[in-house]
Amino acid sequence: MKSEQQSEELKKLAAIVSDLGLLVDLRTKATELLGNIGTHEALLVLLELAGNDHLPVEERDRALKKAREIIKSGR
Repeated sequence: MKSEQQSEELKKLAAIVSDLGLLVDLRTKATELLGNIGTHEALLVLLELAGNDHLPVEERDRALKKAREIIKSGR
């Protein structure tokens, strides 16, 4: 995936996770997809989401868990 495309994809996924008007299942799937991307940029997005105090604690924890998985994988 090209850098610009990946950047746009990360922005779209972050917007989905942050949109509290969407179903939690959809936001959860977007968080998982960010974790699956596994790049440094995805890690930064996940950390930003984990620090977003507007999100429910469970979703912030999920973002942090996915960030940890990226770090542990060494990607």
